[in-house]
Amino acid sequence: MINIKTLIVGPFSTNCYILTSNKETIIVDPGADLKKILKEVEGKKTNFIILTHYHWDHASEALKLKEKTGAKILIGEKEKNFIKFEPDKFLKDNEEIKISDNILKVVHTPGHTKGSICLIGENFIFTGDTLFDNGIGRTDLPGGCQKDLEASLKKLERIIKQGMKIYSGHGSVFEKS
Repeated sequence: MINIKTLIVGPFSTNCYILTSNKETIIVDPGADLKKILKEVEGKKTNFIILTHYHWDHASEALKLKEKTGAKILIGEKEKNFIKFEPDKFLKDNEEIKISDNILKVVHTPGHTKGSICLIGENFIFTGDTLFDNGIGRTDLPGGCQKDLEASLKKLERIIKQGMKIYSGHGSVFEKS
């Protein structure tokens, strides 16, 4: 069982997620508020820092968190030409990440950026800035592509099942009905 805590960080109210299972932790999209994030993971083993894409409002605290926690930074492999530091690992489509006895599956969802990814767990998904409760990610920034985003949304339509909780990069958590 994974416990998911949402922290709203930074000037764009980015959702940073703290996933915990048996004292192992993953941080998703640490865009700001380092002290707030560190307080949440205190006393836990932080295995990974996962970036759904490389925009500053989702990634700005990643290096500092790595320094403080020793966690490995993971990001989609198609972000390679945009990222300004060397992550510990570039993630491929369909790759699996383990937290305790749980698995998160990586789904490459280009459109918002070339390397945007979503993470699928048991009955939940983290969509970054690909899909929101009331909209979709923008495509007018470097690496964005409307055609790719539309294809990614069709892919997610097949993946996201009724009742799944959707944790997006901004806004509220919602469920597919």
